Amino acid sequence: MQALRTTPLNAAHRALGAKMVEFAGWEMPLHYGSQIEEHHRVRRDAGMFDVSHMLAVDVSGKDARDFLRRALANDVGRLSATGQALYSCLLNEAGGVLDDLIAYQLAAERFRLVVNAGRAETDCAWLAAQGGRLAAAVAIEPRRDLAIIAVQGPRARAKTWDAAPALRAATGSLAPFRAAQVDEMLVARTGYTGEDGFEILLPAGRAPVLWRALHESGVAPAGLGARDTLRLEAGMNLYGQDMDETVTPFESGLGQTVALGEGREFIGRRALEARPATRRLLGLVLLDKGVMRNHQTVRCAAGAGEITSGGFSPTLNRSIALARLPPAVAPGEEVEVEVRDSWLRARVVKPPFVRQGKILVNI
Repeated sequence: MQALRTTPLNAAHRALGAKMVEFAGWEMPLHYGSQIEEHHRVRRDAGMFDVSHMLAVDVSGKDARDFLRRALANDVGRLSATGQALYSCLLNEAGGVLDDLIAYQLAAERFRLVVNAGRAETDCAWLAAQGGRLAAAVAIEPRRDLAIIAVQGPRARAKTWDAAPALRAATGSLAPFRAAQVDEMLVARTGYTGEDGFEILLPAGRAPVLWRALHESGVAPAGLGARDTLRLEAGMNLYGQDMDETVTPFESGLGQTVALGEGREFIGRRALEARPATRRLLGLVLLDKGVMRNHQTVRCAAGAGEITSGGFSPTLNRSIALARLPPAVAPGEEVEVEVRDSWLRARVVKPPFVRQGKILVNI
């Protein structure tokens, strides 16, 4: 059996009493005592996540921009300044989602992609293959020498500046989906929780020092459990559940990651244009008592659907889910979900459920 990979913060998690679990081949903290408390800390104050299992990939060279314009469904041609970021997908030739990622422009001919842990090796191999096919002058460099710490919540930025005062000057006026290079760190105003904050990419050896400083400044550590409930409330996809190679971005609520208007050729475009979406990703709020889970059947007037991500929402204090439903289903409709051999009532809503600490759906 292959040993689990560990991040540079593994010892710090253990010192804080984290419950460690396997995730995508990595040993990661599930929680530090209470997943619910960690969730609420992020919504109400500030929490930090070790996301060093995700992989930064640098793409550089004189053909880097043209290569990424062909390789990504969204158009990096929209990035015109250093530090701008773009959310996109990698697609296969059939229009299926290989992965979702964020692309940052570091310089005119240099970009950084941050990809999911479970898809990192596949993504790197795919990018290398496409680089050889599409571009002569492009270098693709996986950056396993970097760690990533996400600090999220309404007080996340202020507490980050308390922990690392040198970051304030470069990031104090940083707009959402922008990043600033500070010494060896890339500090991005992005996240996976629906709250404000930073994702900080830094040399692996410096990560424990920053983690300790953040903790001393009152930022609570949070694990995979809270990260999942936060992203579900924020209506954000998880690879392997809400999207995979068998579905298109338009069937996964990711239409915003596809730029079709420029006439630009990119991998998967022709398939998307020839393959109309037969399902759509919407949200469900359970009206009866119970908890919705992945793969449960949804019964609608227009046909059957399936839950892709489901669970209990600490902010709404009830069960919520993302579900792939027939295209005729619309927000406001009432449907039924098969939970433990019973059919329970749920209302269809448009995600997100919660953003910036505010409940956005009718419960």
